[in-house]
Formats: sequence, C-alpha cells, structure tokens
Amino acid sequence: MRRFSLRLAPSLALLSTLLFAGAVAAQAPEEGGGAATNETPVERIPLNTPVKPKTVDDLLAELKRERNPQAARQLAHAAMATWSESSSPTINLLMQWSAKAAAEKRNAAALDFIDQAIILKPDFVGAWNQRATLHFTMGNYQKSVSDIEKVLDLEPRHFGAIAGLAGILTERGSKDAALKAWERYLEVFPADREAQEIVAKLSEELAGQRT
Repeated sequence: MRRFSLRLAPSLALLSTLLFAGAVAAQAPEEGGGAATNETPVERIPLNTPVKPKTVDDLLAELKRERNPQAARQLAHAAMATWSESSSPTINLLMQWSAKAAAEKRNAAALDFIDQAIILKPDFVGAWNQRATLHFTMGNYQKSVSDIEKVLDLEPRHFGAIAGLAGILTERGSKDAALKAWERYLEVFPADREAQEIVAKLSEELAGQRT
C-alpha cells in the first residue's frame, strides 16, 4: 500500500505576492500673472501586497486540471498540508505527539493523543485521517476503514483517504471495489501515474476473469 495515501505530508504553503505598479502623478502648471511653475512629480512607491493562501478548493481545482505529474504532486502535498492544519495550536501539538509516538512504535500513546484531538475537534479531517493511518499500520483494517469513511463523509475529495481505502480493498482481494476506489481517486488526482498504472492493471485482471 502506498504510504502517501494516508500519511499527512507536512509542507510549507508558498505564498505568492502581487506587485502593484506605482503611478506617477504630476500637477499641471499653475495659471497666474507670471511664468508657469512645475512641481516635482510625486512617485508612488510600489507595494508588495501578499496574496491570500490558496484554499483547498483552489488547490483541488488546479490538481484536477494539472497534467504534469511533478506539478500535480506539489499541489497534492499542499492540499494534504492544508487538511492537516487545524488552526488550533493544541490540536496541532496533539497530532505531532501522536505522529512521534507512532514513529517510536508507542501505538497506545499515539492513539491516545489522536483520540484527544478528535474529541476536541470532531469535524477535523486531518485527525481522522491520521488515526486511519495509525489503525492501518497496526493492522486494524476494520477500524481504519471506519475512520476513512468518516474522512470521506467530511471531505469526499480527500484523495489520500480514497487511496487508503483502495489499498485496503486490494489487500482484501476486493478488486472490483478497489478499482472503483482508484477511479474515484483519479477523478480528483488524474496526473498520478502510479494510480493510472494500478487502474490499468486491475482493469486488465478483471477483464480476464470475466472472459
């Protein structure tokens, strides 16, 4: 099973900036009883105005259009990073502690930390997805699927959870269901070459079984 499918990939969102050109304004010569005088033009200094970070909707719309695998992968990581950000320092810390404990094979502690995060924010997609990953690594496939279903209930476009579900279905031998899951994944992330190959292989295997 592809670890990217469920693992939250931390990355920094790159904020682009928009440069507004300054305009030069000059006063017209004054009319009066003497020679006209010109005032020094006033030049406005260009300002770097930060653009708002892209939303998940923006990233997923770009991901669906992107056909370059490398560019698509960057968009995918940015979307996963956005889903993993809870806007709560406490919850983010609990998730970090859970990930650290899981890496150290302290699964009970890892579950405790992520359970606390879910209790504090039950609609947080990132926490449910992280717990699904943890259950999968522990071999608790039924619990992993249950958490994946919750992720997809909250965010049907969560391609990581979809791929995780597809991987579990494949390991269980449910090839028809796995194929449908991978096809659903490609609807969100069409440039994933590996997923394309999996779909092609599964389609070929299933077609051979039907003949």
